[in-house]
Amino acid sequence: MTGPTSSRGRLVLALALTVAVALFLAFVPLHRHWFDLNVYYDAVGHWMRDGRIYDFTIPGADGADYGFTYPPFAALCMLPMALFTWPAAITLSMVLNVAASATLLAWLIGPIVRRHGWNKWFAFVVAACLFVLLEPVRDTFSFGQVNLLLLVLVLFDAWLLSTGRGRFAGCGIGLAAAIKLTPAIFIGYLLITRRWRAAATATATAAAATLLALAVAPGASRVYWTEALWDTDRIGVLSYVSNQSWEGVLARLVDPVPPSGVVWALGVLAVLAVWAYRVRSAVAIGDERAGFALTGVTACLISPITWVHHLVWLIPALAVLVDSGLRPDAPPARRRLLLQVGAVVYVLLCSSVVWLWRFDSTGVDGFLGSNTYVWICLGLLIALPLRGARSATMLSQEPYPARIP
Repeated sequence: MTGPTSSRGRLVLALALTVAVALFLAFVPLHRHWFDLNVYYDAVGHWMRDGRIYDFTIPGADGADYGFTYPPFAALCMLPMALFTWPAAITLSMVLNVAASATLLAWLIGPIVRRHGWNKWFAFVVAACLFVLLEPVRDTFSFGQVNLLLLVLVLFDAWLLSTGRGRFAGCGIGLAAAIKLTPAIFIGYLLITRRWRAAATATATAAAATLLALAVAPGASRVYWTEALWDTDRIGVLSYVSNQSWEGVLARLVDPVPPSGVVWALGVLAVLAVWAYRVRSAVAIGDERAGFALTGVTACLISPITWVHHLVWLIPALAVLVDSGLRPDAPPARRRLLLQVGAVVYVLLCSSVVWLWRFDSTGVDGFLGSNTYVWICLGLLIALPLRGARSATMLSQEPYPARIP
């Protein structure tokens, strides 16, 4: 990492960067006022008072009514919020997201810092400032969302697999899938890469958590699995520009007509085929980090709704892209290209560019601009670089196994 070589120079630059980022976050009008946390908080309170959770809604900025959309196990996990005041709930959300962010940076950036011999505290300050500028991260904090916590659960299993502790892997993915359905694709990743034990552990964990919720809250479980899960209107407007999924692309193209289910399904099958091929190739050469990163990208593409804050699942792919551009054994031209692509992807993910087409996504410019993050996902799915076991560094200093066990 180029930069000041003296301790004083690093301290001055770190302080300046931290102040600049803090001022940006404080004064640029992009705060979401903890809207999602408010939904969780009020829905749980409604559940405690009236015994129902899935009929509670709050009007959103896009004109839709938003309610609690997660499985009943997530409601059980959030139930202690009913004991907190609203300011205390906000504080708890912030503390948990800060802890999750620090954990992710340690896992994703730590090995790169050690490999290159960079100053640790300075590198982490810079990385943290860059991290919080990402729009999905900013939105996760200001919405009071849980995606960073789920990402930590999933990457914990990646760490177990990459450090030879695979016999314990699967619990994190299972818990994440029980809290929110999207991470269930990582169970598919374990199956495709023939991690039978980890897949069984993840499935059993998700099933046990779901059955626990059924035993504790049978009424809420019945409503969710038979009614709320299938009511897509509860999640939001498909054509809203914040929906950066394949279905969001289709919805904006044909709005106000509902998108074709057949076209959506064909697109999902194509994405899954590319994903399956790429993750098997990645794990066959020992690149577990790329396998998990590609799965996060795919989750964003195939989910019916991928709000911008859900795109924290792209962070591992961004780390892979930058790390590949820093590998000393790669040709200089390739290194420059990867770092340039990584810089462009990073800037776009910080830019909030899709909101320029919030009110009108018609025309060629609307089609290209309003779906910017979808194009990034597709590019990462197709072209994310893979690295062999000897040079893979994400989540561990130890080399990955050369073959799928």
